[in-house]
Amino acid sequence: MRLFAAVLPPPERLDELGHVVDRLHRLPGADGLRWTSRPGWHLTLAFMGEVDEELLPELRVRLARAAHRTPPFPLRLHGGGHFGRRALWTGVAGDLDELRLLAERSDAAARRAGVAMEEHRRYQAHLTLARARTDEVDLRPFVGELDALEGGRWQVAELALVRSNLPVSGVRGEQPRYEKADGWPLEGREGRSG
Repeated sequence: MRLFAAVLPPPERLDELGHVVDRLHRLPGADGLRWTSRPGWHLTLAFMGEVDEELLPELRVRLARAAHRTPPFPLRLHGGGHFGRRALWTGVAGDLDELRLLAERSDAAARRAGVAMEEHRRYQAHLTLARARTDEVDLRPFVGELDALEGGRWQVAELALVRSNLPVSGVRGEQPRYEKADGWPLEGREGRSG
């Protein structure tokens, strides 16, 4: 299974973001972007890639432990940016220290469960909105529009394990489908490390 740990924003925050993205779709150059679909909007904490079935029980135990040790915390969608000339994203504001800690705990949980993780990088919270089809798309007008984004606050209360189902039809533009495979409430209790 292709898996990642994530924070899933609540529907009302996704509705707010949807209104902003609708405006972005009307900007010149929007057809040069492959837009992510709303059901796929999430904040990735730790991307695991393909995970062997036999590792899942231990992975679930360790992710549950990471959630158990992390208290609920506030976030809101805020601003935007781009990675290079290819990826357009919206950022978050709020308790970013707690979000980074949850990302680190999720990454450590996967490693300790035996998942072959990529090299560890500093976590940058973002929600990917689109990817450029070519390097020719100027992302600055889109980022400019996102600068004003100040989403409503929500309390992050769950660590989610999400399954990514890659497109198999071969239809151009088909998006991966994401489904929540499991989730654990954030409880903020200290215990053994994840």
